Amino acid sequence: MDDDARLEDVLNEVGPRLRKIRQERGATLSALSEATGISVSTLSRLEAGRRRPSLELLLPIARAHQVPLDELVGAPHVGDPRVRTKPIVQGNRTMLPLTRQPGGLHAYKIIIQPSPDDYCEQRTHEGYEWLYVLAGRLRLRLGEHDVVLGAGEAAEFDTHVPHWFGPAADAPVEFLSLFGPQGERMHVRARPKAS
Repeated sequence: MDDDARLEDVLNEVGPRLRKIRQERGATLSALSEATGISVSTLSRLEAGRRRPSLELLLPIARAHQVPLDELVGAPHVGDPRVRTKPIVQGNRTMLPLTRQPGGLHAYKIIIQPSPDDYCEQRTHEGYEWLYVLAGRLRLRLGEHDVVLGAGEAAEFDTHVPHWFGPAADAPVEFLSLFGPQGERMHVRARPKAS
């Protein structure tokens, strides 16, 4: 099969895929039209395969459904899906980046070894952060709050609030960190440490 035939096959599959994604989300053509600014008749023709898909049409639909453009066109996965990045070591902290793209939300697995040099200087910066403890106990100083999180506990906070985190005991702590400049909140919060 030549490249033109493969391209034609991919384009022919877009319409049914658009209909399936819309129906899975329980959206009507009218609702999708309102969300994208694309007329109902154009959306209907796209789904029926009577209108050739274009980026001008697919991008607003992908945004409205909150799916990657690849999912709408059924693009094959290319290459190895594993994230292969080098650990970042800063003193007693090892950060393993779990995402590769620039900007947006970043995920890290962080391991912090206890250290007498690790002091609790709080810092602020742009963004929003979520923490989920995998093993050990994590001490989080957030403004005037001082909480200890155990395995399976999570916290979220605006990084404009002065904060610091590290081991809560003489043992390493291992946790996941999701950091982004903005974003929806997870609504999972740590309980404050009992006095």
